[in-house]
Amino acid sequence: MEYVHMPVLAKEVKEYLIPPTEENPVMVDCTTGEGGHTHMMLNSYPNLTVYGLDCDEHIQEKAKYRMKNFGDRFIPVHTWFDDYFKDYSGPELDLVLIDLGISIYHYEESNRGFSFKKDEKLDMRLNEKSDLTAQMVVNSYSQEDLANLIYKYGEERYSRRIAKAICEARGLKKIESSNELETIIFNCVPQNYKHGRLHPATRTFQALRIEVNNELDRIESTIINATKALKVGGRMAVISFHSLEDRIVKWTFKELAKTCTCPPEAIYCTCDTKPLVKILTKKPIVATEEENKVNPPSRSAKLRVIERI
Repeated sequence: MEYVHMPVLAKEVKEYLIPPTEENPVMVDCTTGEGGHTHMMLNSYPNLTVYGLDCDEHIQEKAKYRMKNFGDRFIPVHTWFDDYFKDYSGPELDLVLIDLGISIYHYEESNRGFSFKKDEKLDMRLNEKSDLTAQMVVNSYSQEDLANLIYKYGEERYSRRIAKAICEARGLKKIESSNELETIIFNCVPQNYKHGRLHPATRTFQALRIEVNNELDRIESTIINATKALKVGGRMAVISFHSLEDRIVKWTFKELAKTCTCPPEAIYCTCDTKPLVKILTKKPIVATEEENKVNPPSRSAKLRVIERI
């Protein structure tokens, strides 16, 4: 069994997520994937235990295999990270890591239509037991709803044109594969848009993946609930990969760090609000040029870190 994932911002994560040495620290890796970050942490800290969460049973098997030498210091949990923390009753945590990126495995090996470079069945579910698939979205959503989600989750300027083309195509034949959808999108956008920095299908595929997996709606509640599970002095690191994710992380961190919730017109503070965290990264940390060269997915990665107080 092989793994191909290189964890992004690994050096920076390790610099910020330092477990205490005088006890048996506990970390939750909310999005373990193939286990790049978890392997690094377990290998670096012999007294650390990591609960590795993932909603995809197939990729979790890869992580189990990769972590086999660490014995019971790696505890895999098959779940969505927001569900895990919804009614959390486990041990107080020293460290939490949330890497919101999609693993190379899903593009290269999963055969679920995440990539428009492959001709695969349009699925895009991270958890194959989920009900909604990308094929259902493109073949059943109204033109208006399609346009809105492609614009909202893909920030695609030609969202209405693409939605119209999808609806016209499915009127003739059900859209079943990633290659079919890529062709529809490529043929409907302006000529000068076809050969830009991004393939014209990139943003639409991102939007569909986010919709199918309800990705953005999981972030805020997870950060809030996981913060409550942290020990005083415990830290949480979140890696985002596009502006929609990073915006949610940034403002959720700010809310948790607030020292006053009085209305703006109040002359004096009367709320006595105590912040739950301090923000350790005033600006997001990004990858070095050296990392960008050897690990291209790191180009869009942003790391933000908080500490429980």
